Amino acid sequence: MAEKSSIFDMIGPVMIGPSSSHTAGVVRIARAAIRILGSLPTHAVITFYNSFARTYEGHGSDRAIVAGLLGYATDDKRIRDAFDHAKEVGLHYTFQSVGNASTMHPNTIKLQLRDERTGQTAEVIGQSRGGGVIRIVEVDGFPADFSASLHTLIVDADDRRGSIAFIASVIAHDDCNIATMFVSRKGKHDVARQFIEMDSGIKDITLAYLRQLSWVHRVTYIPNIDL
Repeated sequence: MAEKSSIFDMIGPVMIGPSSSHTAGVVRIARAAIRILGSLPTHAVITFYNSFARTYEGHGSDRAIVAGLLGYATDDKRIRDAFDHAKEVGLHYTFQSVGNASTMHPNTIKLQLRDERTGQTAEVIGQSRGGGVIRIVEVDGFPADFSASLHTLIVDADDRRGSIAFIASVIAHDDCNIATMFVSRKGKHDVARQFIEMDSGIKDITLAYLRQLSWVHRVTYIPNIDL
């Protein structure tokens, strides 16, 4: 008698689960979020919106998001046992659902993360667009628009004249080509956040230089999340 397959059996070389939107994309949103946080979280509040709110349990998105928060890749067979692994490492998580958020993409997830060991927190909103493609659309209340498929630099800096051009110039001297840039700010002359996607990685010495600038508050570097 043949062994019955579960929805978390391997479907292809780069995905485990019933669909790319509900597993691969969900894992990748979480992998981007933990890089924004800077560590694996100890606590997470996970909110599924719209279509995800109705299907996340049956389609395995709940296991997929927890697996991503543990740092697992989209092809990791441990995804099916993510709840058990989370318990082993002390990851505390809560699921919430909002079924009728008309302004949001059908497959939207909000992650509110905290690492008690460092005191760091992060709030990330991501969309699973299908085929494993994602968009991160908000980080800590700042509107964003990046895929996390390229090397991504996030810079919190004073909203001052020439700051965007200066950082772009520093990146250019590191021989990095900017693919996209999205900038948002809390208000004029307040803190601005730059989201910069690059075709290649940035050097550690360049990151160190940016971090020591008096008007730069924080620099977060996210290499390709699938690496």
